Amino acid sequence: MRVFITGGTGHSGSHIIPELVAAGHRVTGLARSDASAAALAALGADVRRGDLADLDGLRAAAAESDGVIHVAGRGDLLPTGGIDAVTDAELATVRAFGDALAGTDKPLVVAGSIASPTLPAPAEVTRPATRPATEDDPALPGGPDFARTMRVRNVVETTVIGLAEQGVRSAIVRLPPIAHSTTDSAGFLVQLIALAKRSGAVGYPGGGTNRWPAVHMQDVAALFRLVLEKGEAGRYWHAVHDEGIPVRDIAEGIAARLGLPAVSIPADVLMLPGYFGFLASLVTLDLPASNEVTRTLLGWEPTQARLLDDLDNGHYFAAV
Repeated sequence: MRVFITGGTGHSGSHIIPELVAAGHRVTGLARSDASAAALAALGADVRRGDLADLDGLRAAAAESDGVIHVAGRGDLLPTGGIDAVTDAELATVRAFGDALAGTDKPLVVAGSIASPTLPAPAEVTRPATRPATEDDPALPGGPDFARTMRVRNVVETTVIGLAEQGVRSAIVRLPPIAHSTTDSAGFLVQLIALAKRSGAVGYPGGGTNRWPAVHMQDVAALFRLVLEKGEAGRYWHAVHDEGIPVRDIAEGIAARLGLPAVSIPADVLMLPGYFGFLASLVTLDLPASNEVTRTLLGWEPTQARLLDDLDNGHYFAAV
């Protein structure tokens, strides 16, 4: 297949491109700079110069392809326009792809997020009652403080899923909070480690029994390829390997490798300076997620290390 990909030089895309190339697909990546173009070429992709703001260019690239993978984002709009500006730009992007692919049954695979089917408040994190999210769950908010952010993001996901009614083999690959690898430079795990180094301790909310899913980025890449090749139209897929690790276990794993204490942080101080700050609303969420449908229908089998084992990969900590 001739595959057009956005975000090809990011954490996800830099794993997805080699996976596609190794499977015999011809990949073209979007590049807005010479540095990005060089990075794409090094990964084995052809280069199309442009950016996400050029909607006509995106339509043309999609029309010339046999399928599209979209893992880029417009985070650059956050400082000036906030989440609404990011959402508007993202909607314009996926609709442009939909225009180009309508009636073709060609795949459009877009990155999404694992959400919680219930909304536990921060005070409840010591007794999680959230059932695992499944691939059949619609897009839902992830928690009270993140409800608006997740809601506007979910507009994008439901728009992508809705393109199936227009003859696009559209799909969302839901990613967990932590997608780990030896090239992770800005993910949530990196932020947790940096916060621990600054504060001198590794905190977790309440009893730390709320759970997070996780996955290795190479397994994510394999799933994107499978969805591109044979995924059903209008479906969500779950890129999760660890279906729900207690946050306390993650904190203790980080603490052991940094030689720092792991400490419980009361809910009423999570957002104070020196604690989790703006990350408090995320760190309290209970987000277990099932991958049963994904594994059964696509034959996806994660093969890489699980999160707590992959902490020893030599990347996240200078010396293990």
